[in-house]
Order: sequence, then structure tokens, then C-alpha cells
Amino acid sequence: MIETPRDEVFEFPCEFPLKVMGLRTERFAQTVLDIVLQFAPDFSAENLEMRASSKGKYLSVTCTFRATSREQLDGLYRVLSGHPDVVMVL
Repeated sequence: MIETPRDEVFEFPCEFPLKVMGLRTERFAQTVLDIVLQFAPDFSAENLEMRASSKGKYLSVTCTFRATSREQLDGLYRVLSGHPDVVMVL
């Protein structure tokens, strides 16, 4: 198998869909939005999609934003993954 350096997987800048899942609470979507805006200040809430799980216990929030670097994505994943309300980040 040929290994590809991480930076070659994406060509930056690029449109990047980030899916974040957590318990469906009143503030979950706003929490995700606030964190995404820390790393992508030009993100528009128009590019945020929400979908509840079939039983309504969980909410997935997908934010499609313009990613500018691997460091930006790594930082965003690190903060989201460490947040107590977040179950999974894809």
C-alpha cells in the first residue's frame, strides 16, 4: 500500500461537510454553530442542516464550510470531539 501524506487528501481551500451528532437538546445546534464559527468565522448558518434520529433522542448537525487548512480541520475536530454534548464527529 502506498501511503499518502495527510495534506494531499484535500486540496485547500475546499468545501467541507462536517457532521456532528449529540443528544437532542435545546442548545445543541447553537453549541455546534458557536464552535464552528471559532474556526470558520465566515460560516453562514444557511449552510447548517439538522436532522433528528428516528426516535428523536439524537440530533445530527451538518455544517458545510470553506476549509482553509488541515490545521483548521484538526482544531475543529479536537474541540468538537472534546465537548461533553458531542457524541460523534464525522
